[in-house]
Amino acid sequence: MSELSYQSGFGNQHASEAIAGSLPVGRNSPQRVAHGLYAELLSGAAFTAPRADNLRTWLYRRQPSVVVGGYRPLDHEGLKTGAKDGVSAPPDPMRWAPQPLLDGPHDFIAGLRTLVVNGDPDAQTGMAAHVYSATSSMERRAFVNADGELLIVPEQGALTISTELGVLEVAPGEIALLPRGMAFKVAVSGPSRGYVCENYGAAFRLPELGPIGSNGLANPRDFLAPVAAFEAEAGAYEIVKKYGGRLWTARQDHTPFNVVAWHGNLTPYKYDTSHFMVIGSISFDHPDPSIFTVLTSPSDTPGWANVDFVIFPPRWLVAEDTFRPPWYHRNVMSEFMGLVQGQYDAKPEGFKPGGASLHNTMVPHGPDTEAFAKASNASLAPHKLDNTLAFMFETRWRLLPTAYAMQGTGLETNYADCWAGLSDNFKDKA
Repeated sequence: MSELSYQSGFGNQHASEAIAGSLPVGRNSPQRVAHGLYAELLSGAAFTAPRADNLRTWLYRRQPSVVVGGYRPLDHEGLKTGAKDGVSAPPDPMRWAPQPLLDGPHDFIAGLRTLVVNGDPDAQTGMAAHVYSATSSMERRAFVNADGELLIVPEQGALTISTELGVLEVAPGEIALLPRGMAFKVAVSGPSRGYVCENYGAAFRLPELGPIGSNGLANPRDFLAPVAAFEAEAGAYEIVKKYGGRLWTARQDHTPFNVVAWHGNLTPYKYDTSHFMVIGSISFDHPDPSIFTVLTSPSDTPGWANVDFVIFPPRWLVAEDTFRPPWYHRNVMSEFMGLVQGQYDAKPEGFKPGGASLHNTMVPHGPDTEAFAKASNASLAPHKLDNTLAFMFETRWRLLPTAYAMQGTGLETNYADCWAGLSDNFKDKA
């Protein structure tokens, strides 16, 4: 991939121009913008949101985004939205094998398939977890998601993501965060696969650090925003918009990637998960998995996230007299998990890169029989978990699987058998 320039810092007020003198000085919307450009504001928060929470970017573009033809419905049976599109499912732990690439040439939009949903984008609550596959690039085609922001987690194949503000190159081990309402397209260099969190609620932000202090977890400077870059080639574009839970398509005679300059704090980002500063026990016991939170979308109840993005990257285990994998637990939060590479320490067999699992609210889960036996008898010398990257989309609301997830898409009907060997070892010494 070619080397791109980026701007550093999550939530910063960034400014960039592809042609010198394109950014207005001292005002946002002058009577005449330099170079004959149009001023356009993209707001990611209500105008009267507190200053610290206000997200917006001013775009200076060759034609405003209002110049687009009328929309008509676009069928897409694999893409679902909100709790209304879920199906009834028992309170069982669920796991899916790695999703196969779809047959024939297909781009990122065509390759989206929804596994689990909750909430309602019109009520601005909840999320959906999708998987994607792609074998071809989106050429003269752009995607705009008006229902939520998108967190993309590649598992196989690097992505080149062109946005209205510039270009991001994102490889497995990295993530991309794309704001609600911003046009983008995805190019691939070969068969590609991964996961997507569609967040209907409050925009993702960095979690508070509390007693951890001012340093640790994901550092703001490691989030990279693009620099301004516009597409000069003439020609028509298809605009695919996700709006109200379904897809719509329109045709316009020019590119949407025509922003010559911009400034603001509502920007797309890429982040390399290897830069995550892992916090863990250096004495005994296993801390809560909240210490692995990269980004959080808060809800109206403090501490109860609409959705958290949590990773389990390479790290040292040093705790003494401690069962080191995650303990068995039931949780009010619902957990959708995926694996990008290597093994997950609580499921050494069965859970493969590209696969997924769902442990809903109050559904018991934890290490399988093999992991329990190994961890219970392991030498507790310092040990590094290496070549691994798992993640969770964790949400306060129950996640409903889709019909696609429940019908012949790799659902492992024998998943619960991985705990069958956990026998009663109680020894009554009375």
